[in-house]
Amino acid sequence: MKISLNTIKRFNERYGSANDVTKIGVEALVDKVGAQLGAVDEVVKIGEKYQGIVIAKVVGCQKHPDADRLNVCTIDDGGNTPSVKRDANGYVQVVCGAPNVREGLTVAWLPPGSTVPSSYDDDAFVLEARELRGVVSNGMLASPKELSISEDHDGILEIDGDIKPGTDFAEAFGLKDDILLDIENKMFTHRPDCFGYLGVARELAGIQGLPYKSPDWFVQNPEFPAATAETLPLTITNELPELVPRFTAITLRDVKVGPSPVWLQVELAKIGQNSINNIVDYTNFFMILTGQPLHAFDYDKVASLSGGDGASIVIRNPKPSEKLTLLNGKELEPRAEAIMIATDKQLIGIGGVKGGLDTGVDSETKNIILECANFDMYSIRRTSMAHGLFTDAVTRFNKGQSPLQNLAVLAKIVDEIRTHAEGKVASELIDDNHLDEGLQQRGSLFMPIKLSAEFINSRLGSSLKAEEIKQLLTNVEFNVETTGDELTITAPFWRTDVELREDVVEEVGRLYGYDKLPRVLPKRDLTPTPRNTSLDLNSTIRDALSTAGANEVLTYSFVHGDLLAKAGQDPARAYQVSNALSPELQYYRLSVTPSLLDKVHPNIKAGYNDFALFEIGKAHVVGREEDGLPIEFGRVALVVAADKKSSAAYSGAPYYQARQYLMTVLEQLGLADKVSFEPLQKKDSDTSTSFYADGRASTLKVDGQIIGRIGEYKGSVATAFKLPAFSAGFELGLTPLQELQASKGYVAVPRFPKVTQDITLRVAADLSYQELAGLIEAELDKLKPTNTLPSLSLADIYQKSDDAAHKNVTFHLSIASYDRTLTDTEVNKLLEDIAAAAKTKLSAERI
Repeated sequence: MKISLNTIKRFNERYGSANDVTKIGVEALVDKVGAQLGAVDEVVKIGEKYQGIVIAKVVGCQKHPDADRLNVCTIDDGGNTPSVKRDANGYVQVVCGAPNVREGLTVAWLPPGSTVPSSYDDDAFVLEARELRGVVSNGMLASPKELSISEDHDGILEIDGDIKPGTDFAEAFGLKDDILLDIENKMFTHRPDCFGYLGVARELAGIQGLPYKSPDWFVQNPEFPAATAETLPLTITNELPELVPRFTAITLRDVKVGPSPVWLQVELAKIGQNSINNIVDYTNFFMILTGQPLHAFDYDKVASLSGGDGASIVIRNPKPSEKLTLLNGKELEPRAEAIMIATDKQLIGIGGVKGGLDTGVDSETKNIILECANFDMYSIRRTSMAHGLFTDAVTRFNKGQSPLQNLAVLAKIVDEIRTHAEGKVASELIDDNHLDEGLQQRGSLFMPIKLSAEFINSRLGSSLKAEEIKQLLTNVEFNVETTGDELTITAPFWRTDVELREDVVEEVGRLYGYDKLPRVLPKRDLTPTPRNTSLDLNSTIRDALSTAGANEVLTYSFVHGDLLAKAGQDPARAYQVSNALSPELQYYRLSVTPSLLDKVHPNIKAGYNDFALFEIGKAHVVGREEDGLPIEFGRVALVVAADKKSSAAYSGAPYYQARQYLMTVLEQLGLADKVSFEPLQKKDSDTSTSFYADGRASTLKVDGQIIGRIGEYKGSVATAFKLPAFSAGFELGLTPLQELQASKGYVAVPRFPKVTQDITLRVAADLSYQELAGLIEAELDKLKPTNTLPSLSLADIYQKSDDAAHKNVTFHLSIASYDRTLTDTEVNKLLEDIAAAAKTKLSAERI
């Protein structure tokens, strides 16, 4: 939001707010704005690029003797410009090629030594006295474009009004000592009133403790002049009252459309807007002044596009395949939910965003429709984003302008056009109003707020009295009544952000100045904050897996539907994102494993032949909701993979490599001796089992509760993801792990040497590993010598090619005593007893 301090000063002087809000100086004002209103991004001294430019009068104009398109002009600069050659009358000679130059014209003269303003910020062009076709030209007469106040380069600037020759151009139009403050827009996100000079001027007074008074015309229900006898009929039909709660319009006839007065062109140029014509410029100026966008239509063009007598305006959504050409010449097909302005036959504009080319005001316009409306801020933003249209109107409308200021702004611009463009009111005011009746009667968007000075002071740490609070708020035109310590506060009709008592506290604190509040450290309870068990669990799992050699990755919770299908999952079970950023991110994932499988082939292709990937993330499933919202299932998943060459280094199936990582996690959580492995039973409703191979996967349970699954992947999944043959993994639920994890205390390592032995058992081929391992572990726990620490792990599973009925399973035993060094005889006896128990219960034979 760009703010001209001179414009604010002149505005206040013109409309009766006596206090000069700029008198404290630029530096102090910038500090106060930054501390109490919004961050100042830049401070620009506008007048610097207009130095030396003089207002002059053309007193003579003759054709150039040697150029058809040039004129030799004699100008009167009041004799105020030094070091320039003059004739006997004290006039200066300038050669000019503008088609509109003529005797009697008041112009902007750039004398030798001055810089052309339009070149000031780039490669500055400094003028000098030089010959043009044999005639000396002392500088130049400037066009609006060269003066950097519009894009018009067809002729020189014609200055209106009675301005004495020799007057400094910058001083005449308030540019000489003007300062432009560029305040960050995001600071005003909740303050739509501050997107206009009026709102900012009020706030500049408020933060300085000065009372402010809005112009007399800025009232909620102004009077409109009666229509002339020659009316211009206009009908309004609003099919979207919820999105357009208020739409006001009026027609004017016999309007004189032409160039804007120079002061208006200058005001628009200050903030980077180009001058179009006086009518369009007035709508833009009063938008800048009040923060309320307006739009002007050519009445006759609208009428010609309407079906009945006169002009009709219909507020509606676009029809299928309907298109509109905008004022900038761009043609588009509006989104289906856009708020459109149309006649009863065709579209003529996008409400609150941009007008259409077919009904724009131009030099041929005689009659106009002025519109001042209020549009749904969310709809405006969606339309703006959908079509890439970021206009000044959008900037203001998507902040939520007050609908109670529409009439004030419309009445003011009608008065200006009547006065300065000779327009005549040609219709009654049309106020299509769907606002709550009580809302309008209150004169405020919210009911009065009652609170005490103590309520405010207790939250700010201040000691303000009720009367002091009243003064702070009445300075910015709040209505405040006090009864002792109690205050009854009513926000003015343009303040849409004050609704709660806390809003009043914020307002008081800001106006008073947060830097004035006492600096007192808050009291703090020294009781340690309870640890977040979820974060602790994640940290434990992360440390265990990374220490074991796995690599953590972080993938999106949103996935492509094809990824779900490749994992054998049904996309219909997944929540679909209605406004996905890309097709790759259109579904919530059902489990974490497919996201990891998708990363295996790219890593192998990149040269990483042997690795394990894990992720701690979230999953969602349609139908699993709580309080109407999808439940987030915390998951940890791991995938181990190796190409054909690297997998030769492993003994056994990839299932057991994944199991080693799994047991590492469970050991850290104190669940390793409690987990049981059962053959995986797939269910159609289970989204976490679809990618596992039949007969090569297990369900993990602790105390009868499922905590996850582990296994190798079925052929269709391996093919879809281009997985190597050596691939397996697991996925665990974080919630059951958190509920079941046991506190794992420190276990001392025996100081005596450990003894290691292997035991190989020949068992039936159809005997599951889990059943055999479970028996061995149980017997070891029962038969081990007292005060010892054993460790049992799988060493190998082997099956001879000529013996399909049996397989050999080798376990590796490591055991140490806390009291003494164990002997081989003791360990051999332990293994013999375990083998005997295995033979009795499972017909296993030790070999």
